[in-house]
Amino acid sequence: MALLAHPASVTRDLRHALDALASSGDVRLSAAFGPQHGLRGDKQDNMVESPDYRDPVHGIPVFSLYGAVRRPTPAMMDTFDVLLVDLQDLGCRIYTFVTTLRYVLEAAAKAGKAVWVLDRPNPVGRPVEGLTLRAGCESFVGAARCPCAMV
Repeated sequence: MALLAHPASVTRDLRHALDALASSGDVRLSAAFGPQHGLRGDKQDNMVESPDYRDPVHGIPVFSLYGAVRRPTPAMMDTFDVLLVDLQDLGCRIYTFVTTLRYVLEAAAKAGKAVWVLDRPNPVGRPVEGLTLRAGCESFVGAARCPCAMV
């Protein structure tokens, strides 16, 4: 199993999802993925890319999806059978987490991999709102023609 997470991916006692899964004894983590700002938020400056690295505690590869690539490569996809995605998002178009999820889902479909997406409530607590993206204006911060960043 692999995990795609960010700094808000925590348990109710504020343990990061990677640490909680690794210590559960119920799963074998083989890799992790980090979106913009990194798996643990080590790159908080805007538009600062993160490199791939080996997790110093758990010894697994951590692949950056905001570094040399934005989409997982076939080699990255070969490191797991199931990907657990734990990305909270506020529904703001400039957040890139939904686009990262979209790219991961597309890669998983091509590779025949299972993806489990945790459904966390929007911490802002409001409904989907906003204008739809104009055709031809798609980018990493707006990958689909829908209100805000919701897909």
